[in-house]
Amino acid sequence: MAGPTELLVDFGLMSALLVFAQLLRSRMAWLQALQLPAAIVAGLIALALGPFGFGVLPFSLREGGVPMLSTYPSFLIAFVFACIGLGRTTGVTMTRQKLMDVGDTFFYSVACEVGQYAIAMLFGLLVLSPLFPNLPPGFAILLPVGWAGGHGTAAAVGGVLEAGGWRSALPLGYTSATAGVAFALIGGMSLIHLGMRRGWTRFVRLPADMPRSFRTGFLQAGERVSAGEETVSAVAIDTLTWHLALVGSAVGMAYAVFLALPSGHGFPLFAFSLLTGLLLRFLFTRARLETFIDVSTIRRIGGTATDYLVGFGVASIAVTVVVEYAVPLVMLLLLGMAITLGQLRFLGPRMFRTFWFERSLFAFGWNTGVVATGITLVRVVDADDKSRTLEDFGLAYPPVSFIEIGIVTLLPLFVVRGIVIGPTLVLVGIACTALVLSRVLLGWANGPRAAHRPLDIAEQREEPL
Repeated sequence: MAGPTELLVDFGLMSALLVFAQLLRSRMAWLQALQLPAAIVAGLIALALGPFGFGVLPFSLREGGVPMLSTYPSFLIAFVFACIGLGRTTGVTMTRQKLMDVGDTFFYSVACEVGQYAIAMLFGLLVLSPLFPNLPPGFAILLPVGWAGGHGTAAAVGGVLEAGGWRSALPLGYTSATAGVAFALIGGMSLIHLGMRRGWTRFVRLPADMPRSFRTGFLQAGERVSAGEETVSAVAIDTLTWHLALVGSAVGMAYAVFLALPSGHGFPLFAFSLLTGLLLRFLFTRARLETFIDVSTIRRIGGTATDYLVGFGVASIAVTVVVEYAVPLVMLLLLGMAITLGQLRFLGPRMFRTFWFERSLFAFGWNTGVVATGITLVRVVDADDKSRTLEDFGLAYPPVSFIEIGIVTLLPLFVVRGIVIGPTLVLVGIACTALVLSRVLLGWANGPRAAHRPLDIAEQREEPL
C-alpha cells in the first residue's frame, strides 16, 4: 500500500509531466498534427524515463522492486465511475419521435460498440485459440476494452482479469488502448482527407483553418467557457471541496461495500463506485438537493481522474509483456482496424439517414479512442455541429451507456472463469438485433444519402458541396 510520501512523489512527478507535455504539445507542430492528448504524451515520457524504461525518473517502488504507478489506475477508475453516477441526470425517455430523430445514432452506436466486442471474441475463439493454445481465455477481450472502451475501461477490466489470475492483463490493456488512440487520430485525419477528396464531407474545414487552440490545446480569451457553477457558499465550504467530498464519499462507500462482501466475490470496485454514485444522486434528488450538485464540476473531477489514469496507465506498460504477446496482439490490433474502418465505410452510409460521414467519423473516433477523440475529429469537418452529430449522440448515449456498463461489469467476470462462448453469442445477438431493428424501424439506404434532415433554421446551414 502506498504511503503519503510515495503518493506525493508519484503524483508530483506525473503532474509535472502533464504540465510539460501540454507545453511541449503547444510548441511542437508534429505533436499538434498527431493531436495526441497531453496525458498520453506524459505517459509515454514516463514510460521511457520511468521504471519500465531507463529508470531516470524516481517513481516509487514496492517491496520486490514493483513500481507503485501500476497500482494507481485501479483506484482512479473508481473515482471516474463515481463521477459517472453522480453526474447522471434524469434518464431520457425514448419516445417514438425521439427514436425517429436519433434512432440511427442509437442503433449504429450499439451495433458498432457491441459488434466490436462480438467480432473480437469470435476471432479469439475461432482463430487465436487454435493458433496460440497457451493464450489466456478471452485474450481477444483486450481489443474492445482498449478501443471501444479506452484507457479507463482497460484499467477497470484489466484489474478484474489480474485479480482472476491473468497477471499481464493491465499492461496489455493499456497497450491496446494507446494503440487505439494513435490509430483514431492518425487514421481519422487520413479519413478526413479521403472524405474531402471523395465528396463525403458536408462542411469542409481544413485542420490548418481550425482555431489556434485546436492545435495548441490552450484556449484564447474569447474561446473560454465556465468549468462549472458554484453551488455552495465559500463561507461554508469551497465548491470544489464540496464536489470532491461527494465523489470521495461515493468511492469510500463503495470501498466499504467491497470489503464487507465475502472475499472472492469477483465484483470490481469501480462497479460499486458507480452504484454508490447513483445512490448519492438519488438521495439528493429525493431530498430536493440535486441542484447543489453541479454536473459540470463533477465531470471536471472525472476528467481530471481520467487524465492521471491515462498517464499512469501508459507509464506502466511492461514492454517485456507486450513483446511476449506481440504476435496475437498485433493480429488483434489489425482486426480492430478492419472492424472500425468497415463499420464507417459500409454501415455508416446505410444506417445514417443524413450526414453519414460526419456521424460515422465521430463513432470511429469513439470506438478507437474515447468520446473526446470523436469530438476532435468531427470538429474538423463540422466545427459548428450543423450536422447535429454531438447533439444526437448526447440524446442517444444514456441507453447505450447501460449496455456499455453491463458489458464492462459482467463480461470480465465470465472471462476470468473461462466462460467465453456463451457471452460471445449474447454479444453477437445484441449487435445483430441492433442492425435488424435499425433496418426494420428506420430503413437503410442503398448508399450515401444526399438529403439533409430538416433543421429549424435552414438558412443557417451551409449547403452541401
